[in-house]
Amino acid sequence: MTNVKIYRVEGVMLISADKLPTWQRFSVEVRALNEKHALEYIYSVLGSRHKVKRANIKILKIEEIPLEKAESKYVRDLSTLTRMVIK
Repeated sequence: MTNVKIYRVEGVMLISADKLPTWQRFSVEVRALNEKHALEYIYSVLGSRHKVKRANIKILKIEEIPLEKAESKYVRDLSTLTRMVIK
């Protein structure tokens, strides 16, 4: 079984680059196998939710955090699952 870790990714993204450019800070917690996968997931999610190009996303810090320090309820709940039932 693979060892999934929790990462906190912090950075800034350029919102509405053509009209009124504004740098917006973000901090997202994700579950991933390694930092590279976490970074790819962040680019994908921010691009799809906010229509931000990868060039307009600047990552400031990626850190692995323990389960106790995770602030996201979704990430904590996923990490504590022992089994999953699919119908």
